[in-house]
This record gives sequence, C-alpha cells and structure tokens, in this order.
Amino acid sequence: MTQPTSRNRLDEEASPYLRQHADNPVNWQPWGDGAFERAREHDVPVFVSIGYSSCHWCHVMAEESFEDEGVAEVLNDGFVPIKVDREERPDVDSTFMTVSQLVTGGGGWPLSAWCTPDGKPFYVGTYFPPEPRRNQPGFRDLCERIADSWADPEQREEMKRRAEQWTTSARDELESVPDAGTGPDEDDAHPSGADLLDEAAAAAIRGYDDEYGGFGSGGAKFPMPGRIDLLMRAYARSGRDAALTAATGTLDGMARGGMYDQIGGGFHRYATDRRWTVPHFEKMLYDNAELPMVYLDGYRLTGDPAYARIASETLGFLDRELRHEGGGFFSTLDARSAPPEGRRGDASDGDGSGHADVEGAFYVWTPAEVDAVLDEPAASLAKARYGIEPGGNFERGTTVPTIAASVAELAEEHDLAVDEVRERLTEARVALFEARESRPRPARDEKVLAAWNGRAISAFARAGGVLGEGYAAIAREALDFCRDRLYEADTGELARRWLDGDVRGPGYLDDHAFLARGALDVYAATGDPEPLGFALELAETIVDEFHDADDGTIYFTRDPEAADDGEAPAGDGALFARPQEFTDRSTPSSLGVAAETLALLDGFRTDREFAAVAEAVVTTHADRVRASPLEHVSLVRAAERFETGGIEATIAADAVPDAWRETLGERYLPGALVAPRPPTEAGLDAWLDRLGMGEAPPIWAGRDAVDGEPTAYVCEGRTCSPPETDLDAALTWLAERREPE
Repeated sequence: MTQPTSRNRLDEEASPYLRQHADNPVNWQPWGDGAFERAREHDVPVFVSIGYSSCHWCHVMAEESFEDEGVAEVLNDGFVPIKVDREERPDVDSTFMTVSQLVTGGGGWPLSAWCTPDGKPFYVGTYFPPEPRRNQPGFRDLCERIADSWADPEQREEMKRRAEQWTTSARDELESVPDAGTGPDEDDAHPSGADLLDEAAAAAIRGYDDEYGGFGSGGAKFPMPGRIDLLMRAYARSGRDAALTAATGTLDGMARGGMYDQIGGGFHRYATDRRWTVPHFEKMLYDNAELPMVYLDGYRLTGDPAYARIASETLGFLDRELRHEGGGFFSTLDARSAPPEGRRGDASDGDGSGHADVEGAFYVWTPAEVDAVLDEPAASLAKARYGIEPGGNFERGTTVPTIAASVAELAEEHDLAVDEVRERLTEARVALFEARESRPRPARDEKVLAAWNGRAISAFARAGGVLGEGYAAIAREALDFCRDRLYEADTGELARRWLDGDVRGPGYLDDHAFLARGALDVYAATGDPEPLGFALELAETIVDEFHDADDGTIYFTRDPEAADDGEAPAGDGALFARPQEFTDRSTPSSLGVAAETLALLDGFRTDREFAAVAEAVVTTHADRVRASPLEHVSLVRAAERFETGGIEATIAADAVPDAWRETLGERYLPGALVAPRPPTEAGLDAWLDRLGMGEAPPIWAGRDAVDGEPTAYVCEGRTCSPPETDLDAALTWLAERREPE
C-alpha cells in the first residue's frame, strides 16, 4: 500500500533534536497540520514521539528502534510518525504527558503516544525496548499489534472510545477551574500565603532525607530548588530549625555528590541514587539557573562561603560553556560523548568499536587517568578527595567524582598543613579540568529559549550584589540578546526559540513570565529603567493574551480564538486541551511565576490591573493549592506576595551606592523587590517619559532623596520605614519587624 508519508522531513527543521533523527529510515514528520491531514487522508493512526536532544533514553530508543529498517517499515506503512522537541513545543509535551500520568501513573522521555488521526492518544508509554523485556512489550511487536487493531472496525471503535475518555480526563485536569459558585467561600477567597508556606515547609520536612539530604529515601533524587527556597523562607519567618536543617542538608548533599560537576562546576540533571553519587549526565540551562539562586540565598541566610562558591562556579560554567558570543544562553549539553583515548577499544562500548558515544564519558575518571595528569602527592590527594578508586562507582571501572574526604581529613592522613592541602587540591583541580578539556566534548543543543534564558538572566542579575557587578552585566547582555532576536517591539510578539538566526514561535506563558521576571531583576540590579519597561510590556501581553477573565486563570497558551491567522504554532488544531501549568517540576510553574511577577510589577502601575489578575489566579486555584501546597510552590509564593505585599526597597539616588548594593546583595531578604529611581522629581519625570507613564506609580511616588543624599524607603506588609539616608537603619527597622514568630 502507499505509505502515508513519502519521506523523512526533519532535515527541514532547525531543532537539533529533530535533526538528530533526520537520517532515520522512519519517515518522521514535524508536528503540524499537514501530518494530521495525511493521517486522515490515509485513515491511519499517528505515532507521536516526544523527547529532547540531551535525553539519554531518547538516544537509546533511537539506536535500538528508529534506526532499524524493519521497525521503520512498520511505522511508515501503518502510521504517520511525528517527532516533537519538547523544548520547542512544551504545550504538546504537557498535554500528552498529562495523559501518560493519568493513565499509567508516570511519565518521562522519550514519551511515546499512539493517536487517532485527530491527535487523541489511545495508547501511551515512555521508552520501549526493541524486544519484550521486564513486562514491557517490544516496540516493533507493539506497533504491529496496534496497526492490526486499527484495521479491525470493532477494535478501532474501542480505541476511539478510549481516546475520548483519556483526552476528556486530561482536558479536565489541564483546563481545570472551579465552576461558578463552587469556588472558595467569599470570606476565605484566597489562601493565606503565610499559612500555605508553613504547611508546604512542614510537608517538605516530613519528606526530607536526614542522612543524605534531598527529598525521598529511595531511588532517583531530583534537584528541587523551589522546596529549598520555601524552607529557607519558612525558617526566616518562624525560626524553626528543622526547616533550615532540611534546606542546608539538601544544598550540602547536592554539592558533595556526583550530581555536581566537581571538576568543572555546574549541575547534571539528577542523581540516580539516594546518595547523589551517580547522575544522569546531561546539563540543562534551567537547572544551572535555578540552583545558583538558592545557593546564593543559602549563603545570605547562613554566611557559609561554600554556598557562594557553588553559585559562582555554576554561573561560571554557564558563562563558559552555554553562552552565545552575543550574550544569550544555549539550552543543554548532552549526557554522552566519545570516551577519551585511553578508554577506547572497549568492546562493551556501544557497537564494540570503542568510539560509540558513552554516557558520562567526558566527566568520569580512573586512577590511572589522574596519575597521568598529576604528580605526587597531588595525585593521591585528588584521588582521595574525589573518591577515585580502582573499580570506581560507575560503569567500566570509572568514577564520578564526589567529595569523599574533607580537607582536614586529608591533612591529617598525609601529615600536611590544612592550607597546603587546600592549595594543592586547587592546583590539582585546575590541572584535571585542563586535561579534561582535551577529551571529546558532549554535543551542545544551541537553541536559545526565551523562558530558560529568563531564569538564567534572573540568576546572573541576583548574583551581582554578592559576586560582583560583572554578573549583572552578563544578565543585561543576555536580556538584550533575547529582546533583539526574539521580540518584535512593533507587534509585541515574543518568540519561543532562536537558533542560528532561525526564529520559532510565538512564545508561551513561561517565555513571557520568566523573561519578564528576568528583566525586572536586571532593572533591580542595574538601576536602568529600560529593562523594567520591557518587563511591563511582557506582563501586558500576559494579561491581554494568556489571561481569561471569565475563568480567573492564566493559560499556558494564547487564546486560540483570539490568535491572528498564521500566528498560532502549526498543528495547534490537533491539541485536545489548552493547558495550565500548576505545579513546579524541573522549572517553576509558569502560572505561579506569572502571578507573582504581576503582583511585583503592580507597584509600577496606577490602575491595579496586574494585582487584580494575580488575585484572581490565587483565588481561583485556592482549593488546589491548599490541598497540596508542596506541589505548588510557585503559586504559594504568589499567594504570599499578594497577601503580604512582600518586601520593597525604593532607593532614590543618581546611582545606588556600591556599599548599599553589596549590603542588599548579601542580606537575606526573600522575594525583596529593589526599585531604584532618580533622586529628584525632575529626574523621575524623565524616566516616566521614557517609560510612557503619565504619572509616577506608587512605588516611586513621593519618594525623593532627602537633602540630596541616597535615600532608602523600605516597606513590608504595605507598611514603610521613614526615609533613611542610612541603609542599615532602614534594614534594622525591617529586621525588627521580621523577628521569627
């Protein structure tokens, strides 16, 4: 019979993940209306495979199945096969992942879904082996059975009924808002942010692994920066030692383990074991943006310089290895690469050539490899420090470096002074890093995503006060990169992705919310009003195009009925739901970040529209958040911000004094909004003209400098200190208000 698709069309795509599959014998199609039209025309199901470029098991399934001619024949004859880069199409990923979680109780990548020609899944799973294994069907056999079932009219009707049931359930989950008259009682319309924070922190403490840090006592461990943040906030509010112990214990566990790259800095995706020893080795931009922010707060809260070092090294990794020369940040480094010269020729490597890409090859070490780089006693010190021993802790006798011995222990064991051990280890680490640089490097996905760049911009901007002004300058360059390449000022359109000049979009809620928050953080760090103006523009787009006033929520995608022809991403007609992103996963909830950012930006408006939208979101979803505050950390923060007004520090000065900026950068002020403004009304009028504002917004109005001196107005809970020309005096006023209850 005629194949539904005549060829693999991924060579026309810019996405590195899609292009990785352009040479497959499978006739892959990109997600789009054309693919579903061919399925309807030929009356065949659609097979949707969702993944991303650095996904280890995506590579494995591709090598085992998608590169197999026999499997390709089955897929090409009986299906329209579609490949989706989840990083480019998070809306598609979200809808299908929701079905997987509802039906199977779990999910992950690669995500595999078989659908009707109108895009409704009737069979879902993740990785499938080529042959049956451990109660999993073999992929080819499964495809043949599904194709045969589709050809049987009675079975096809059952598959369609199942698809309708599944998509209805997923739609109910993704589009869930309370029916009119069934929301929270009027007297308790939105939840108490402070109470929710305490409840979420208590739940995090209950799940804390007090032996190794992190949450959960078995299996894989993921970085959960949102939980660490709320634990630190809860400690600052209540003084409860258990909250601080869980936060710092988790920071310490991650920093000691193999999930942290002990030689080059930066974090891998997650640990496969309770002890944080062996990671999945891909390095994602979002992890290495989120984690420095909580390590910086850990330093601010405890004064432990190790946390500032981890933040600095992680941001240094981003600057060194994921930064475009123009300032934006790339997306990922792959988990796999060819093994270095000394490890080649091992028949267990892939196809036996010894040159197949191997997970973790760039990062792991053997004792002999250390000895080849370092002389004694540096070699012995480094091997003991990083736990590099014969047999190793990973595959093929290699070791993922961890902190296996303290400097004091090594000093005692080797009869050396502590300072000498520390100096020798520093030199050894530099030498090992330089030697590692000669190894074959993991592939890099060079997509520049607006959302992920927004989080990186926030991280660098917030680091400026602690680690130096150069970090804020990097944040500004990245923001300018995104604005210049992804944003059309004339239309207000923000695109999702830039890749070597190719732009794909339009952007989703996370793109707008994360980049708006990043722009706000750059304004706070630099005192330049231009990034603030950009943040306000993006926030207006959120309200205009993603907010639904009738439903009282903000959706992840634009209103499809309001979108102009040609503006919606191709294939949206096949999406069976308009998702909301409630929970914090590998990145924060875009719904929560949008609501919190609108609440923060409301002080720069005179109409209170942003506050009204933020209030609507936390009110609409109050019952959902109350039921499980730990799963909705970003929405908890948004509720707390709206309820309390948070901390604000307006500074009237020609430039924020360096000493003030350093003080603000090092003081733990969770969620604080720093709002610089010119010292005089005349200067403020010039700013208002630049921003197109008719009058001064509340956060600036009437807050001139006193006697020409830099002046701080510090507020919390909508109550403000007197104007102070001594920042320490203003912060003392705040500290007295914030004494733990």
